[in-house]
Amino acid sequence: MNSVQRKVEKIIEPQPVVEGAGVKLKRSIGTGTLDYLDPFLLLDHFKDSKREDYEAGFPRHPHRGIETVTYVLRGFVDHRDSLGNSGSIGPGDVQWMTAGGGIMHEEMPRVTPEGIDGFQLWVNLPAKLKMTKPRYQDIRSSAIPEIAIDGGARVRVITGEVVGVKGPVSEIAADPTYLDVSIPAGSSFTHPISRSHTAFAYVFEGEAWFDRDEATSHTRLVVFGDGDFVKVFTGESPVRFLMVSGKPLKEPIARYGPFVMNTREEIEQTLSDLRSGRFAQGL
Repeated sequence: MNSVQRKVEKIIEPQPVVEGAGVKLKRSIGTGTLDYLDPFLLLDHFKDSKREDYEAGFPRHPHRGIETVTYVLRGFVDHRDSLGNSGSIGPGDVQWMTAGGGIMHEEMPRVTPEGIDGFQLWVNLPAKLKMTKPRYQDIRSSAIPEIAIDGGARVRVITGEVVGVKGPVSEIAADPTYLDVSIPAGSSFTHPISRSHTAFAYVFEGEAWFDRDEATSHTRLVVFGDGDFVKVFTGESPVRFLMVSGKPLKEPIARYGPFVMNTREEIEQTLSDLRSGRFAQGL
């Protein structure tokens, strides 16, 4: 069978939203335009230098049935949760949290002169793992390999594999790939993706062509059709983007704020657990 290049299926313009206690951000998955990209439930880009737009942060709140991935480019986010974890993630760091059956946590951006810049991705959990024990992976920037590709591209491998180099995040149900890709002007980058896996790119600097017909500039989400690989070209400008893929669950979803289960009855049980104090202890 011949290898097939993935074509651009749609390009999404992120929508401004306010979350937490008043944090302004841009959302490209989890909107009326793009509700769900199985197994990905939400993608937020938080980028601001005005302290009043982000300092209120995300005070204590619950999650169940999902994984949250926070990747910081600039500034710091202080966090603590009901597992007893606490600390701070800064430039280049990743927090991969498996909420499973229930976790309470808070994420508070630190006010600094440079402001804040980063992403949060929500990844769905399959039904068999919805109520699994919560888990937390704190990955420092120094533990994330950055590799140089022929042609000049540089890739930070958070999870997945690029030219034999594997990222430090492991044992994730969706078998995801999460890359931070930088390509200089006048170059190209080719990345294989498993057939039938969902794939998207989030362009946050510069511009590029993700197939020979579509030119995309920042800030946009590019959704790919099926195939075996993605090829990216740059012209006069460099580009930087997240390249994300994962195995679709193909399961029903029931959503209610920070809870994502398979049925409405499971959501009702979650709310009952929250009211009764059975949800999570600590914090």
